[in-house]
Amino acid sequence: MSPLQRILVVNAGSSSVKLRLLDADDRVLGHWDQAVPTGTIDRGALARTLDEATTPDAIGHRIVHGGRRYLGPVLLDASVERELRLLVDLAPLHQPKSLDALEAVKSLYPDVPAVASFDTAFHAAMPAAATTYALPREWRERWDLRRFGFHGLSHAYASERASAMVGRPLETLRIVTCHLGAGASLAAVSGGRSVDTTMGFTPLEGLVMATRSGSVDPGLLLWLQDHVGMPSQELAATLEHRSGLLGLAGTADMRAVISRSEAGDGVATLALGVYVHRLRAGIAAMAAAMNGLDVLVFTGGVGEHAPAVRAAACAGLGFLGVKIDRNANETTLAAAQFDHLIGARDAAVQTLVIEAREDLQIAHEVQLVLAPA
Repeated sequence: MSPLQRILVVNAGSSSVKLRLLDADDRVLGHWDQAVPTGTIDRGALARTLDEATTPDAIGHRIVHGGRRYLGPVLLDASVERELRLLVDLAPLHQPKSLDALEAVKSLYPDVPAVASFDTAFHAAMPAAATTYALPREWRERWDLRRFGFHGLSHAYASERASAMVGRPLETLRIVTCHLGAGASLAAVSGGRSVDTTMGFTPLEGLVMATRSGSVDPGLLLWLQDHVGMPSQELAATLEHRSGLLGLAGTADMRAVISRSEAGDGVATLALGVYVHRLRAGIAAMAAAMNGLDVLVFTGGVGEHAPAVRAAACAGLGFLGVKIDRNANETTLAAAQFDHLIGARDAAVQTLVIEAREDLQIAHEVQLVLAPA
């Protein structure tokens, strides 16, 4: 079959929806971003935005959670949508917005085929040792309690792009991909497959994020419930929306945290230190899952735009062979091709900055489902 010529990619995040119209050669024909501060898409504004675009041949939606059933991209229909709504509790910050975007776009293009691409799918084949919680077997089987992992679309794209940049087959590489944005996670990608990641049953596990706590001792949460009487709803809201950088420094903006830290603000310095400590430890853990490291990748808003974070994280990873070139790391985006090498030439590990392009990964998956070669 001939490739689809116009694919509309719909990427609904925690605070915005990003729309990209791509052609068969991955060129961006149109791009629109809409803030979603209330959690609900403004359908009128969306209709006015998309009225400017040529009707697409197909639509690709980023869906955060696919559960155990959806291990790859799938053509959307009513039964699939019903299944996805059952997973809202596992990704309450993202899944409802993804489904709202799906409904909004479908109302504009009811006859255009749509495909769901899942953030969990890339991690679906992780080994059991990496997906299993040390909980009673009856719990794990009854409620399907396991580590799913997220940001898979970004990790998949970044690892493939890294392979092309270093000129080595993906199957021969051990890559740690660092997706650092408002949400943040790492993945250990060995031979092109995810073998470990930092997020788990929900997107709360793992690294410190903008407003999410990352991993917290579950005993601490039980203590708050038993000794303080804190309701589970308040715990959930705090862990999701009032923790992370916001909880540590009073702001979720990494740029502000870095600026304040450089100005001598002790609160911001602590926040940055906690963030980097968890990040550095996570990178080392991902490398250990692969028995070594060949390529380290930074992507996502913080990963792409915060050289101070990259430098601080890499400063403690010399034992893995990581060493960065200071000038390359601090090169402004306007002065260099965006995807670029920041590792020192004599380093055993190649370190890269790669633009997050979930839109390309989704478009490729749409082609795979609707126009297979």
